[in-house]
Amino acid sequence: MEVAEAAFATKGLAVPISEIARRAEVSTGTVSRHFPTKDALIEAVLLTVLERLGVEARALAVADGPGPAFFGFFKRLVLEGTTNKALFDTLAAAGPDSDLKSAVASAGTDLMAALGHLLVRAQQAGDARPDISVDDLSAILVGALAMQAHSSTNTPSAHLADLATDTLRAHP
Repeated sequence: MEVAEAAFATKGLAVPISEIARRAEVSTGTVSRHFPTKDALIEAVLLTVLERLGVEARALAVADGPGPAFFGFFKRLVLEGTTNKALFDTLAAAGPDSDLKSAVASAGTDLMAALGHLLVRAQQAGDARPDISVDDLSAILVGALAMQAHSSTNTPSAHLADLATDTLRAHP
């Protein structure tokens, strides 16, 4: 799983099973015994990543400083979504017409709900714009990922992530 997660993160969801097996120093048969299809392996990896991010977001929901917790986590999603090609593909495809399997879609929905809870806390503290909804947040996240993907460098830009994050801040 760890090798598959790393391979999908660097190469995206199109990385062949044979490449994952080679990196793990096992046969493709060994991978197939644990995951009968590539989709099953992708699901398992994405579920792990999305659940880990959801746990982190839920832990931040009780943190002091709701604004910094929300903005820091949103920026992390933008930066990680850019460096983790599998996560980028998943977050970018997480719309209503997505063909993601239900478990992965559910974990993505849970992550967005946790992010939405962080947003509400930041709004209640006066740190985040009051007119932002979870749907807006999802669209801004996808837009921020696209912005990063179309940057002139291959390195994720904290500056671009900050620009996206700043659009969510309450203005005096």
